[in-house]
Amino acid sequence: MMTARPFKIPESVLVVIHTPALEVLLIERADKPGFWQSVTGSKDRPDEPLVETAIREVAEETGIVVGSPEVPLSALRDWGLRNVFEIYPVWRHRYAPGVTHNTEHVFGLTVPAGTPVVLAPREHLQHVWLPWTQAADRCFSPSNAEAVLHLPRLAASAA
Repeated sequence: MMTARPFKIPESVLVVIHTPALEVLLIERADKPGFWQSVTGSKDRPDEPLVETAIREVAEETGIVVGSPEVPLSALRDWGLRNVFEIYPVWRHRYAPGVTHNTEHVFGLTVPAGTPVVLAPREHLQHVWLPWTQAADRCFSPSNAEAVLHLPRLAASAA
């Protein structure tokens, strides 16, 4: 007997993974080929800290381990940006009835150039590293594109 999947929590993270040279990692969704995005995912439980959500989602979707010698925890920064947006109708069934909006918290993660990426094949088809302006143009989500466009300013303030 299969048990029903719990509804997604309408609070998520968006993690813009980038190199010091501002090359951005984008991943293509398996459920919507042609839809490119940064790492994103919802909290697993209402009291899950956002940093924990970001670390988990980065590991699940890319194999990058935040807190490792190569990518220390200090490389992950909460950019203090929040987006509230209407959940795309194609994905609304994953949420409780009547839930139409999600709150997204934006993080940046600086990784060394050449950091290996191992995708979760059920979630993503392929990945690409692009200069930040090209990455912003490829993002299907307006909030993701906007976050990438903030990268030069936010990366400079972190340095």
